[in-house]
Amino acid sequence: MITKATIEDVSPLNTLINSAYRGASSKKGWTTEANLLEGLRTTEEELIEILQNPNNTILKFTQDNRIIACVLLVEKEDQLYLGMLTVSPELQNSGLGKKLLQQAEIHALAVGLPKIVMTVISVREELIAWYKRHGYIDTGKREAFPASDVHIPISHQPLEFIVLQKNIG
Repeated sequence: MITKATIEDVSPLNTLINSAYRGASSKKGWTTEANLLEGLRTTEEELIEILQNPNNTILKFTQDNRIIACVLLVEKEDQLYLGMLTVSPELQNSGLGKKLLQQAEIHALAVGLPKIVMTVISVREELIAWYKRHGYIDTGKREAFPASDVHIPISHQPLEFIVLQKNIG
């Protein structure tokens, strides 16, 4: 069941997102960033801030009273930004990511936004190909990867974001 996350969901969301992107547990899935980055993907404080902003929605996919997937949707001007698409590593390749993408499109149309944009680390070729198979195109735009205490690059490759977009309305 896909519903909107609330403040009460912050702790399980934090655990899920970090387990899918970083550390040993993330290596069970194909979307890991553990070979590129150390540190946390997010924090409970960041998730609280996200949920307190009325322009933001986190959709959660719950099964057996457990959050097993989620996605962040941010209303920005004339577009919906999609981020932190997360599926529990042991459940990846089960169609949950696709279901969340479809729900993101429904959300975008409901709030009157005609396109969805996202940023993906440029060296994540398999993930970029997955998004392209779901209708996203490379806009040609690039953004610098932010250096911070949370996202600690360990890759020798320079990291940058590519901007993907899908027109839906």
